[in-house]
Amino acid sequence: MHVPDGFFNAATSVSAGAVAAAGVAVCLRGARRELDDRTAPMAGLVAAFIFAVQMLNFPVAAGTSGHLLGGALAAILVGPYTGVLCMAVVLLVQGVFFADGGLTALGINVTIMGIVTVLVGWAVFKLVTGLARGKGGVTVAAFLAALISVPASALVFTLLFWIGGTAPIEVSAVAAAMGGVHLLIGIGEGLITAMTVGAVLAVRPDLVYGARGLAKPLVLRGTEGTTTVEEPEPAPARGVAGPFLLGGLGLIAVLAGIVSFFASSDPDGLEAVAENKGFLDQATDHVMGEWALADYGDVGGIPVGVAGIIGVGLVLLIAGALAYAARSRNKIKV
Repeated sequence: MHVPDGFFNAATSVSAGAVAAAGVAVCLRGARRELDDRTAPMAGLVAAFIFAVQMLNFPVAAGTSGHLLGGALAAILVGPYTGVLCMAVVLLVQGVFFADGGLTALGINVTIMGIVTVLVGWAVFKLVTGLARGKGGVTVAAFLAALISVPASALVFTLLFWIGGTAPIEVSAVAAAMGGVHLLIGIGEGLITAMTVGAVLAVRPDLVYGARGLAKPLVLRGTEGTTTVEEPEPAPARGVAGPFLLGGLGLIAVLAGIVSFFASSDPDGLEAVAENKGFLDQATDHVMGEWALADYGDVGGIPVGVAGIIGVGLVLLIAGALAYAARSRNKIKV
């Protein structure tokens, strides 16, 4: 759903840029409550994973594809504040180095793909986990959070385009088209998010931010009718290191470097709707459109897998550095 240059007028682009900048500033402060020396590497790993999986477009309808947005996934794994930071880094690298999403539309993309998906995804996740606790509840909540966050983001795009788009639209028709196709994309997003969160829960549950404190208490019933409730022991504090870190990096490298060759080449949901509703021609050329890495190497003849590995490295470096800068510097007792 990367918005290109030319879709929005200057006033809307600047306003969205201000909202995005303010949101990132708030999240830089809020991330101190979510990150420390142990967990900061997880933010870099999550951002790199989202970048890699976003390269893997999957078919959702005849001639239309979709890809992971990742806001709900990021919020569940590393927290909502850090999740916004991860999404902002991914979108920045995509826009600047790969001409994926316009530079003048960067604020729009951070707002709808980063802030909206994180806020909606986190709200749904908290609501569902308040009703269904335990690992099963977390997995179901992750699916629903991701599923709902995608069409929510699409509908916010429609609202903004109706307000400040560069072409007139019939808002109800575009909303129905955007909501419909992105609901299908949301199903794929929900499955990817649930599988990813479930896999991390199985290996390192202490690294799933959204699962902290959600373990069910142990209820013991005595022979005389007495009941004892024992709270579960908190997970031991461990850093992101060793097999988990290496395994995560290896998986990301395979996704970006190999699986990306098999991604669907069909237009994504936004592009398909824009073409069908007659406002695709409002898109203008990207200022970095002739850069060798533009369109993930297609412009410069670089194999998509090589471009993907370069992108993963950039995202990992920037997001990791940002997480370390934003982390709490209080000493952690292990």
